[in-house]
Amino acid sequence: MNTYAARSTTRRAVVGGAAMAGAALVYAPFIRNAQAAETTTWKVQTSWPAGIGLATFKQWCGTIKEKTGGELEFRPFAAKEIVGDFELLDGVKNNVLEAMNSFTLYWAGKVPATAFLSSYLMGLRYPHEWDIFFYGNGGLQMARDVFAKQGIMYVGRIHHGPNIIHSKRPIRSIEDFRDLKLRVPGGMIAEGFAAIGAKTTLLPGGEVFSALEKGTIEAADYTGPAVNWDLGFAQVSKFIFMGPPGLESIYQPVDLMDFCVGMNHWNKLSPKMKLWVENEVEAYSALHHGAIQKADMAAWPKFLKAGTEVNRLPVEDLPKFQKVAVPIWFKWANKDKDAARIFKAQLDVMESPSIGYVTADMYAGQKLDL
Repeated sequence: MNTYAARSTTRRAVVGGAAMAGAALVYAPFIRNAQAAETTTWKVQTSWPAGIGLATFKQWCGTIKEKTGGELEFRPFAAKEIVGDFELLDGVKNNVLEAMNSFTLYWAGKVPATAFLSSYLMGLRYPHEWDIFFYGNGGLQMARDVFAKQGIMYVGRIHHGPNIIHSKRPIRSIEDFRDLKLRVPGGMIAEGFAAIGAKTTLLPGGEVFSALEKGTIEAADYTGPAVNWDLGFAQVSKFIFMGPPGLESIYQPVDLMDFCVGMNHWNKLSPKMKLWVENEVEAYSALHHGAIQKADMAAWPKFLKAGTEVNRLPVEDLPKFQKVAVPIWFKWANKDKDAARIFKAQLDVMESPSIGYVTADMYAGQKLDL
């Protein structure tokens, strides 16, 4: 049975209501299960350390108990409040947390397939393309299968927005990355920038400001302008690097997050509550994405007023990044069968005439082990 199709009518109603409600986060309430005498409380830690991301997450969590008539409650925690940012996966697996709201890419080192469950260098470029993969080409079930092997339920993706790079020196072309001490989130993105000469390092988001301030790194990829302004990045860097006009980021244009629950906790929910949580996470994705975009638009004038110089990649450099990216795609896709299946589903989307920016000649000679 097509799980998404079975839920589509309910999801559309919830998402539509959420869009109308806007920032108030008011949707139709869940009808409490009369047999649920006690409130089930989940500790949920996010990867957001501060800013609009954390504020939106906490506000949303604060609505759950009322909307479920007291049947379910989310207790929100900011990045590192209970476990380290890179320890979230184990925290949920080991029942330190019931659920997490993380950047999916963080687990690429432990679970290679997750490298393809968020943006990667020159991969899927816009939110609707990711939704074609998740809801039109089997991606949601693939993601759930991958996380189920970790004892975790992948409830759904949460749209965020493009990532930008803050730097202590200007970056105006692909050549300017050579020997640049650059913080990146790991995986294919790290390998891509290393291939063009950057000296990459892996750091949790909460450590980026201090590393820039101390000069341990010269540049850092991290989320978008609103969160980065709130974190004080304008105080420790004077330059921003972005993709060409129309493509804010070439390496993480849709920095997907997720909402995941320990399978043992998920399985204690009634079928009705499971469906409600799935729809609620979908609605939260829309609200989270909208809040981030609105805040980003308001943040840009602040950076410009502070004297930050914004540089965009020349369009003619895109094929250079594409040439670097393709062998890395296939290297990571061939790390295991899950990664290969997920990448093949995304390659189908990128090659479809509906999208059409990848053609077979771009990866001639590459093999995919399915």
